[in-house]
Amino acid sequence: MEDILKNITELGVSYGGKLLLAIVALVVGLLVIRSVRNMLKKFLDSDSIDKTLQVVIKNVVMIVLYAILIISVIEILGVPMTSVMALIASCGLAIGMSLQGALANFAGGIMILIFKPFKVGDYIECSGAQGVVKDITIFYTVIITLDNIRISVPNGDLMNSHIANYSSEKVRRVDLDFKVTNDCDGDFARQVLLEAASSTEGILHDPEPFTRLSAVDDDTYIYTVRVWVDADKYWDLYFDILENCSKALNENGIDDPEERMAVRIVKDE
Repeated sequence: MEDILKNITELGVSYGGKLLLAIVALVVGLLVIRSVRNMLKKFLDSDSIDKTLQVVIKNVVMIVLYAILIISVIEILGVPMTSVMALIASCGLAIGMSLQGALANFAGGIMILIFKPFKVGDYIECSGAQGVVKDITIFYTVIITLDNIRISVPNGDLMNSHIANYSSEKVRRVDLDFKVTNDCDGDFARQVLLEAASSTEGILHDPEPFTRLSAVDDDTYIYTVRVWVDADKYWDLYFDILENCSKALNENGIDDPEERMAVRIVKDE
């Protein structure tokens, strides 16, 4: 019994101080982390920083601080850090391998939130998807197509592909091609198209509307009409210009070669 009490006393002397110091370090560390969290909240509480990015930064900083605190407490207790670091490295490697795709999407989400190649409300085309950005999360970007289909695109794929942002600029150009037969007066056809496009309500006249012969295909002339419009009115004016130009060609008797039928008469001998 005396030996047992002696051993307990020796253990208390050897580890009692370390245990007390570890408890003090834990309490002080938790207080410091709470203070840092409050300071970080005040620093990040700004409209200039995306809300999702604020949450990510807070969580990452908290995880790092808690990890440092736990490692410090373990070291104070006298646990061999070599074994601890080896265990942490093994766990990190296993988690990294199993969550490789998720980590790529996470990194992509951070890059999107920081560099902002697009924002909520923009009309974009990327990774085979095209539509209006509904939401940007850490792992996925949600896109609503024009026919109201919800598509969730992994952020990792977005950062590894080309992104066409149709809403980033204030104005866009409408390009339309019209086919006419090659027996019509080219100057007249061009003038009809130019007047029809220029008279469409809502277009911009600086730069001026453009109409020229752009291609010749067998018995067909192809005229290209280019008009600049406000980006938010693109589709409305696209269809208005298409309708006005087609109607003007028809009213002026300019035929569409696809509406003609070629008939070949073979005389029997």
